[in-house]
Amino acid sequence: MAHTAAPGIPVPSGLTDGIPRGIPLLAAVQGLAKVLFAAFIFFACFAFSETSPYDAVALPTILLWLCLGVRLHRGMVPLLALLLVYLAAIVMGLLPYLNEDFPVTWTVQLIYLAVTCIFFAMFFADDTHARMELALKAYTASCVFSAALGIVGYLQWLGIEDLFYKYDRASGTFQDPNVFGSFLTLGALYLMHGLLTGTARRPLAALVGLLIIVAGIFLSFSRGSWAGSVVAVLLMVGSVYAGSTSLRLRRRIVLLTVATLVLGTVAVIALLSVDHVRKMFEIRASLAQDYDQGETGRFGNQLRGLAMLLERPFGMGPMHWRLVFGLEPHNSYIGSFANGGWLGGAVFIGLVLTTGVVGFRLLARPSPVRAHAQIVWPALLMFFLQAFQIDIEKWRHVYMMLGMVWALEAARLRAPPPQVGDA
Repeated sequence: MAHTAAPGIPVPSGLTDGIPRGIPLLAAVQGLAKVLFAAFIFFACFAFSETSPYDAVALPTILLWLCLGVRLHRGMVPLLALLLVYLAAIVMGLLPYLNEDFPVTWTVQLIYLAVTCIFFAMFFADDTHARMELALKAYTASCVFSAALGIVGYLQWLGIEDLFYKYDRASGTFQDPNVFGSFLTLGALYLMHGLLTGTARRPLAALVGLLIIVAGIFLSFSRGSWAGSVVAVLLMVGSVYAGSTSLRLRRRIVLLTVATLVLGTVAVIALLSVDHVRKMFEIRASLAQDYDQGETGRFGNQLRGLAMLLERPFGMGPMHWRLVFGLEPHNSYIGSFANGGWLGGAVFIGLVLTTGVVGFRLLARPSPVRAHAQIVWPALLMFFLQAFQIDIEKWRHVYMMLGMVWALEAARLRAPPPQVGDA
């Protein structure tokens, strides 16, 4: 109903039906949604406990963007199908243990993480470049923030026991130094990619941020993070080099890679000159630790557990491996069979292999999304490799990267075919 002014009272020119003119309401809501999403990604680094600010922001962010409109494109249908079957297998394995709180809570959390994965896939599939840049910038800021705290904690500059470091290793804003070290890799790849390709707007700031992140990875003393980061960097650099048709860019990549290796070697030597750093490095550089060996060690438990799982098509039930052996399986592939039976294990492996095909195809084929694929897929591949020696099922950022890869594939399928001569 239109509003009219009382006799003799003029209607303000900036008002129509009570709504101020000049304030684009939809733009304001979209701006708020972007801020919420950036906070959502940034808070991924807060993992002191089972719940974090990430989880508090997740629900309003997802609901707001669903209202604004995100779509499920055909390119991500395989991801949705595999996740649904995997979750169904986990729920089937849970049915005999519905009276136990911990398995139920773990399963609910896994379903929640799968929902965030689908949301990420839907979110990044549209307006892909702008949204990926927003997310990667927020994530990288999160990495620099957490790494800086990890370094400060490791050097004990705050004088507060166990703050930002655990077990004489940097842990930043994480409970586990292993998770902390691996979390930082995507941020390192984003900064390194910008420096290699010359797309970083502030190269000096990017270099400083990269050095902080690399120091954090090193001081985490996580063997999986060290090895995984090396593999991810090699794949990223190799894919950028192979995908470039510019001789000048290729020369730049080679020179910067050599310079980075030299600087990295000098930095490691400098760190190893510190006595307690050198001693921890010598301990952690060993391929096998005391807790890995013996019949009741990690590998012994895995061998005994595999024999048991061959006789249990429905698995042991979610989180029941630890009740049998007193420890987690420290292998997500074995854990998927233990938690979800033969079906859950097979689907988990199928999800990894299918995503691998998608990831390498994104690197190999020219498309508008290849640059972001060169950053995200190597990082996710690192986690898939780490899954052989650690449990990644509850790592929030892994589900974000999984959704990103499938969103990039959906965007690639909808992109116009590249012109002849395009890189």
